[in-house]
Amino acid sequence: MDLACEERPSDSPYVEMIWRGQGISAGSFTSMAEIHCGLVVTKLHGHMTITVRGPETRPSPAYCPPDAEFFGILFKPGAYMPRFPAQSVMDRKDVNLPNASSTSFWLGSAAWEFPNFENIDTFLKRLVRHGLLIHDPVVEQALHGRPADMSVRTAQRHILRASGMTLNTIRQIERARHAARLLQGGTSILDTVVQAGYFDQPHLTRSLKHYIGQTPAQLINPNRAARLSFLYKTSQIASAMIQMFDLQQEQPNAETNRIGISVGGWRHRSAGDVAFPLRE
Repeated sequence: MDLACEERPSDSPYVEMIWRGQGISAGSFTSMAEIHCGLVVTKLHGHMTITVRGPETRPSPAYCPPDAEFFGILFKPGAYMPRFPAQSVMDRKDVNLPNASSTSFWLGSAAWEFPNFENIDTFLKRLVRHGLLIHDPVVEQALHGRPADMSVRTAQRHILRASGMTLNTIRQIERARHAARLLQGGTSILDTVVQAGYFDQPHLTRSLKHYIGQTPAQLINPNRAARLSFLYKTSQIASAMIQMFDLQQEQPNAETNRIGISVGGWRHRSAGDVAFPLRE
């Protein structure tokens, strides 16, 4: 059984969602590729730990300890902690912040009380107020196809600094996670190919193996032994990108001042460039 968690939205504009779970199904699992930065608070045998986590560009083996209680903050695309740039903590280069006491930890030169699932929004406001959590809107603008008043090259630098990845990689990961959600929700493999915008079934299979760590057939197998990390339900990024693409397909000449960004096969049933409005 894959890891499961309780999810809730946050009042913070910097946060995609807040989740929590327990190590009921302890043991090994596969941590899937993930575009978000975040924080995880773990309580194990009475000891508290807070961990800064970065994006993941590939699946990797992980372990859930028994009797652990944990909750996490999933930042929105483009939100990150400047003391821990995305590139420095990505691909499981997690950083455990040092404990100041049994109820607090060090962040910068100050001791911070460990947050809990109920007061996390107040904790996040303090992080923002102290400049310890910032957000670059260019990432979400690019993902949703909204205009940005800068050149493509400048936007690419913003995206790489805030996320540690290129826009192409972000889109490919979100598409693969979207396809995995479809398959686990009962959508057939062939319908998933169409709805997630893959060229054909082999293209879908290669993408899922590369970013999720399993094939479509493995994902829909109710008896599979290999378990996956949390597959969040609240992200609408992939759907928004597919809708944006479909609209561009229906209105190919709607705008002539868009700049093509190569995303290596994101186009529905084709491969090539997808245009999104970044002003030159």
